[in-house]
Amino acid sequence: MAAERLVVIGGDAAGMSAASQARRLKGPEELEIVAFERSGFTSYSACGIPYWVGGDVPEHDDLIARTPEEHRARGIDLRMRTEVTELDVEGRRVRSRELTSGAEEWTSYDKLVIATGARPVRPALPGIDAPGVHGVHTIDDGRALLDSLEAAGERRAVVVGGGYIGIEMAEAMLARGFEVALLTRGPEPMHSLDPDMGRRVTRAMERSGIRVVTNAEVTKVLTAGSGRVRAVATESAEHPADVVVLGLGVTPRTELARAAGLPLGVAGALRTDTSMRVRGHENIWAGGDCVEVLDLVSGRHRHIALGTHANKQGQVIGSNVGGGYGTFPGVVGTAVTKVCETEIARTGLLEREAREEGLQYVTATIESTNTAGYYPGAAPMTVKLLAERRTGRLLGAQIVGGAGAAKRIDIAAVALTARMTVDQMTALDLGYAPPFSSVWDPVLVAARKAVSAVRAAG
Repeated sequence: MAAERLVVIGGDAAGMSAASQARRLKGPEELEIVAFERSGFTSYSACGIPYWVGGDVPEHDDLIARTPEEHRARGIDLRMRTEVTELDVEGRRVRSRELTSGAEEWTSYDKLVIATGARPVRPALPGIDAPGVHGVHTIDDGRALLDSLEAAGERRAVVVGGGYIGIEMAEAMLARGFEVALLTRGPEPMHSLDPDMGRRVTRAMERSGIRVVTNAEVTKVLTAGSGRVRAVATESAEHPADVVVLGLGVTPRTELARAAGLPLGVAGALRTDTSMRVRGHENIWAGGDCVEVLDLVSGRHRHIALGTHANKQGQVIGSNVGGGYGTFPGVVGTAVTKVCETEIARTGLLEREAREEGLQYVTATIESTNTAGYYPGAAPMTVKLLAERRTGRLLGAQIVGGAGAAKRIDIAAVALTARMTVDQMTALDLGYAPPFSSVWDPVLVAARKAVSAVRAAG
């Protein structure tokens, strides 16, 4: 009996996790695996690029979990620098183009995995494509930025966008010895936090020497006579720049899926069931930054581009393709980052999201320290919780603070997944010793305050 053929479009987290897991379950005599990757790298940590650019990670090779040669040694026909240009669902085949030679061919499949990822937002502004303006999404992008930093005359960097990549790249530019300005459209950076928590991030960045410009709508990029960037213009000012880094988020890369008539959600990402199978298509799966996920708190589907989700979804897909069984039930929206010495975390709903869902809620915010207050080096930490007004069910959490603050968000993430109330959270048996926490962990202190707020609200 001839082997089935699995075709994978995309050679990073979701795609190669799926291919690798399918290969563990089925050998080459049962399942032929062909994977296409348009770049020169596979199975790498895009999340680590800011830390490579900033110098914390010495080499880009350190970000690569598995090379193309390692995948091929495990029986995966991995075709690098090859882009899939067309998907024929009825004919069960994909058209690919080898980017170096331009050669095209059709490849048939029995099963298909779409893991095309996302692309960074690059607004159509005058001067946006000038030398010295960089998006940072791939290892090739990171190398181009490092080359640009070396070529910069003066050392002035402007980062456009105050989200995760924006603040991480601002820190990287600071570490490289640049004078840094961060421009954000909102009233504070970190739109993924409530504004009161975002203000704490602003203060932390300014303490570190990063100039934060809020409510700044970029109108164009100004260039010098050489054509290279010289400034970023907003409606009210010009900000001198020798290098510009764009951190404006991403959009799902689903043009192939759209053209093939596959189902997309509101954000333009693919819709799948809990097995990660594309809805209405028995032999097509999708995962990673090109799919929507179920938000377990709100009950809605959202597009959240994170490597943690991509790797888990790839494992689920590979299990199902390889004859096993797996599901991806959804997420609660957990994310962490840092800027210099300040850690930032969130999970669940923000206040505006709770209002959009029509939820009545209370909030509780407490100020504490990351260790016992008397322990040497204790650093401030702020914890904010949202709880449903009537039931006390935890709806969301945000944390900004010193070393060890961010990973405390995992307590809230587990509580959200278990649909715990803030009252139930106060009884959690968490670890304690003065170097790690006060006797009441700050998350539990916030939960106690939230319980009082729920009771006061009736």
